Amino acid sequence: MGLKILLVGSGGREHAIAWKINQSPRLKKLYVAPGNAGTRSVATNIDIPESDIQSLKNFALREEIDLTIVGPESPLALGIVDVFMESGLPIFGPTASAARLESSKSFAKAVMEKWGIPTASYETFNDPQ
Repeated sequence: MGLKILLVGSGGREHAIAWKINQSPRLKKLYVAPGNAGTRSVATNIDIPESDIQSLKNFALREEIDLTIVGPESPLALGIVDVFMESGLPIFGPTASAARLESSKSFAKAVMEKWGIPTASYETFNDPQ
C-alpha cells in the first residue's frame, strides 16, 4: 500500500520533483500533468493542461489521488488549491489569494512597501504607451 501522487506542471522543476518523489518507498503511483519528456521516465504523464483545473480535479477524484503537488504559479493563481480543498482533495500549495504574492509583481511590491520590507523602487503602468 502506497501513495498515489499527482504533480501538476511541465517544466524542469516538475521533472526534479518527480525524480525525487519516484525514489520514495511510500510511492505507489506518480502522475504528472501534463509532464514532459523527462517526467515520462519516472512517472505517468497525463494529457491534461495545467490550466484545466476542473479536469485535474476530476482526474484526482477518479484516481483517488492521495496528494497533489503544484509546481508552476499559473494554476495556483487560477485557484487550483481552492478548488481541490473545496472537494476535500489533499493538495500542497498556496491558495489563489496567497499565490498573488508570486503571480502579481505589483501586488507583491505593494505588500512589501506597506510592511516596510526592503525592495527595489518600482512603478506600475496600466497603459503600454
